[in-house]
Amino acid sequence: MRGRMMQTPLLISSLIEHAGRVYGTQEIVSRTVEGPIHRYTWLDARNRSIQLAQALGAHGITAGDRIGTLGWNTYRHLELYYGISGMGAVCHTLNPRLHPTELVYIVNHAEDRILFVDLTFVPLAEAVADKLPGVERYVVLTDSENMPETALSNAIAYEDFIAGSDGDYEWPVLDEGDAAALCYTSGTTGHPKGALYTHRSTVLHAFGVAMPDVFNMRPSTCVLPIVPLFHACSWGIAYSAPLAGAKIVFPGPRYDPEALTDLMTAESVNYCAGVPSVFIPLVQYWRDHGNKPPSLAMAVMGGTAPPPSLCAALEEDFGIEFRHAWGMTEMSPLGTVNTLMPEHRALPLEQRRIFQTKQGRPPFGVEVRIVDDDGNRLPHDGIVFGELQVRGPWVIQSYFKDDESRLTEDGWFPTGDVATIDSQCYIHITDRSKDLIKSGGEWISSIDVENTAMGHDDIVMAAVIGIPDERWDERPILIAVAAPDSNPTKESVLEHLAGTLAKWQLPDEVYFVDELPMGATGKVQKTKLREQYAAE
Repeated sequence: MRGRMMQTPLLISSLIEHAGRVYGTQEIVSRTVEGPIHRYTWLDARNRSIQLAQALGAHGITAGDRIGTLGWNTYRHLELYYGISGMGAVCHTLNPRLHPTELVYIVNHAEDRILFVDLTFVPLAEAVADKLPGVERYVVLTDSENMPETALSNAIAYEDFIAGSDGDYEWPVLDEGDAAALCYTSGTTGHPKGALYTHRSTVLHAFGVAMPDVFNMRPSTCVLPIVPLFHACSWGIAYSAPLAGAKIVFPGPRYDPEALTDLMTAESVNYCAGVPSVFIPLVQYWRDHGNKPPSLAMAVMGGTAPPPSLCAALEEDFGIEFRHAWGMTEMSPLGTVNTLMPEHRALPLEQRRIFQTKQGRPPFGVEVRIVDDDGNRLPHDGIVFGELQVRGPWVIQSYFKDDESRLTEDGWFPTGDVATIDSQCYIHITDRSKDLIKSGGEWISSIDVENTAMGHDDIVMAAVIGIPDERWDERPILIAVAAPDSNPTKESVLEHLAGTLAKWQLPDEVYFVDELPMGATGKVQKTKLREQYAAE
């Protein structure tokens, strides 16, 4: 017997329609690429997204066509999210931090028909345009007054592109299983691979992100997403904010501590999210200037494990709740969030800090398990580790243009991470399977050594890699960035590590560098470190 409920499809257009109707006066604030602060409302965003959808249709864009974006976090980029997907096309966000050869491959593989480009990235687009034969038109995200001279073919200012649309438009009723957004991941072997999200998966993911124990989105939330709109759909914030009616503040092209602090203070931001490499200088800036934004109450960090000292600084020095999140592009990207339960908050400080290094628990919509090398389930006892596998309505089944299923025979997605899961379903990722170090027949977790090293007062960032060793097969070495105005030594770091690590887990060498090589998504590029240090 079937139930008798409406079969209303879950569509991305319904998110912006809801925000326009119910939270129409709630603000969206952007620092623009041109410079000035721009303000408008969710109703304005809804109306302009409709104009964009009309303009795309007038250009001949039809359902399923891919439309590329090279943009910062601004209101115009937000409109692309809704105008493109809402009319049935696929919003393909491009990471401008990638190497140009990777961008060329991704745009051509996606077969993007139009490329929307922020002013900053016009030179980048010009440099690769002759290698993008499928791109029919370039739309520069500005107005005619600020439109630059450009060699891009059929280039037009965004405001001119949508100006001919009168807003007399109804969002099409699409199948909720239709493709809506496309993000490529570089976390796989070979060429970048595309995760193709549906309307249904995106709306369900927005509900998951908004939940209290996840990002706690609500009308009183004023969120500043430091995580870019081109990085895994800004962790879903651009979709969960209209769902919950939150105010959203976009930082535009400026991510320096002064600009972020000024914007957070001026707009009474109470929540922000980003990778640790952005928060480290931000916290140092607050210490140096004594100007932590007074309203900021919560920070969510993901992308890579944050240093324990950073977590401690946020909570103890500045009174900001810290939440550690984990996910993957293949998961839209939400996987888990470490929100402490009352019993965890009652733990002694040192134990609580250790617990916060865990990646947290999955929200409703994500299931997790660990398995051994033969695919057998392992116990959730917080001790035994195995390959972490996930499943749920916002987890991919296969990659774009690749019919090969990436799932196990019983329908789980292998993440490539090695983890433990405790009895309360808190996940602790001990390593990427490719980053585990096998020394003398024993496994060493590079993440455990890194987290311990970053507990040293004079270390702000650290990376551990394995290098070939004739006797032990592999041995770990530590590459660290020292805190400002400090002078740590190899001996002091090893002494600190020896307090919690076994002797055979200690790095053979400790190298100090000014900075670690960071990838386009804010993660340390260990492949480059291996290339550099394997020969030393």
